[in-house]
Amino acid sequence: MAAELTAHELIAKHRPTLDQALEAIRTRAYWSPHPEHPKAYGESGSLDAAAGKAAFDALLGTRLDLGQPGTDDWVGGEVSPYGIELGVTYPHADIDVLLPAMRAGQRAWREAGAEIRAVVCLEILKRISDRTHEFAHAVMHTSGQAFMMAFQAGGPHAQDRGLEAVAYAYVEQVRTPDTAEWSKPQGKRDPLALTKRFTPVPRGIGLVIGCNTFPTWNGYPGLFASLATGNAVLVKPHPRAVLPLALTVQVAREVLSESGFDPNLVALAAERPGEGIAKTLATRPEIRIIDYTGSTAFGDWLEANARQAQVYTEKAGVNTVLVDSTSNYKGMLSNLAFSLSLYSGQMCTTPQNLLIPRDGIRTEEGPRTYDEVVADLARAVDGLLGDDARANALLGAIVNPDVKARLETAAGLGEVALASREIANPEFPDAVVRTPVVVKLDGARKYWEGADDEAAYMSECFGPVSFAVAVDSSADAVELLRRTIRAKGAMTVGAYTTDDEVERSVQEVCLEEAAQLSLNLTGGVYVNQTAAFSDFHGSGGNPAANAALCDGAFVANRFRVVEVRREA
Repeated sequence: MAAELTAHELIAKHRPTLDQALEAIRTRAYWSPHPEHPKAYGESGSLDAAAGKAAFDALLGTRLDLGQPGTDDWVGGEVSPYGIELGVTYPHADIDVLLPAMRAGQRAWREAGAEIRAVVCLEILKRISDRTHEFAHAVMHTSGQAFMMAFQAGGPHAQDRGLEAVAYAYVEQVRTPDTAEWSKPQGKRDPLALTKRFTPVPRGIGLVIGCNTFPTWNGYPGLFASLATGNAVLVKPHPRAVLPLALTVQVAREVLSESGFDPNLVALAAERPGEGIAKTLATRPEIRIIDYTGSTAFGDWLEANARQAQVYTEKAGVNTVLVDSTSNYKGMLSNLAFSLSLYSGQMCTTPQNLLIPRDGIRTEEGPRTYDEVVADLARAVDGLLGDDARANALLGAIVNPDVKARLETAAGLGEVALASREIANPEFPDAVVRTPVVVKLDGARKYWEGADDEAAYMSECFGPVSFAVAVDSSADAVELLRRTIRAKGAMTVGAYTTDDEVERSVQEVCLEEAAQLSLNLTGGVYVNQTAAFSDFHGSGGNPAANAALCDGAFVANRFRVVEVRREA
């Protein structure tokens, strides 16, 4: 690998990809430079399946030395949801030493300009892409995702989201020209003439607080948005999912150094067990941007207490699907069954509440009662997960004991329409694998009565838990949908209807409450999946998240434009 990467080389190599990304976010059409199929890797310096697995295995039990200043200890302790101890240790930082070192390189990074920053970021992403097989195992064994999902969501899809953030960052920075000649006529007198220079300047150090379930997919947008806009970035991974982001930091530091920049522009903040450094870091005056994915409680705390920083949060919501009618009953059931099962429902986009009129729905096969719809959905999930090998490939493993506890508690909240069952994983006997539970609840118990049903379906139950909520009518379902989004937020909303008026009503609720809506999905696209460059993940307009991945608002406030003017 070259010892140095010149600006000319980086631009020649990556400017075409940047231009394609800019076109993709303009048209919202499908595009990705990162292959989704594992067999696409193994040429042009990328690791194939065997080499990627060997690289991951070689990491186990080692010390990942990033060469960071201020290292005062080595920490670790990750245990895979599949039951193996990773044994990797990471540098623990003396923040009073590390943060000043990170700030030292920002001037040169700022002066490099938007284009150079963008292509350096693209080189980082290219090297991560070449190691997608290795990263996939790291994501799998920290998140509990099944391998194929870890490969795709933790690899190409995460890389796409990082590239998308770079593209948006570039657009916002070049919106203002570098220079302008300004002349104001003064009648008979000479005009007033000024030369003006405009420079995007970073806010400071960005802090990325990683999550356990999607360390790269949720981590890359903020990391690359801040880096591309001139900020240094400190990555604080979830204690159970350090490895994927530590490897990311390692690659970023290598590329920055080879490109002539200070590698300390990107650094890792791993923590000792129970240390809880996120609050300490979040309120440091040097931290001027925070990206966070996780619980509502800590997201709210960040928004209230990290007053010196621009805070971007993706918290929790109660995702809802309204079922009014369908022209493809089997397709609807199949689509919902897959959505409920994928990664054991451990996605911020997984549907939780299914609002179904108690008198039933209309289908192309004739009417179906509420009980029939719920029973048919249970059978669809059973059919999808009936084969244990297929089930393991879809469900992955339960990521932590809290999810397992919520799953077990949910069965006591109402009538169980579909019981969760345990599935053995022959390759990883210690993995905790569970199928989804579906519980019947009654939405007619109004919230002011304080009924248990209301408390259940109006709270997020993260994991493989769904509630089939009986409502009096589709109109009542629409109003419950509105109230749910307004009070609790939603990352996704789904609806099935052949009625134009119901469709208009649902759409109006989602527009008024700023929730992303998917209508009548019966094929291979699911409500809990979003595509970079085309779909917006979250809206930033309801309590589930104050930002969207990715739009102009996600990047534009990570820098400010400073003007220097002088007489011409």
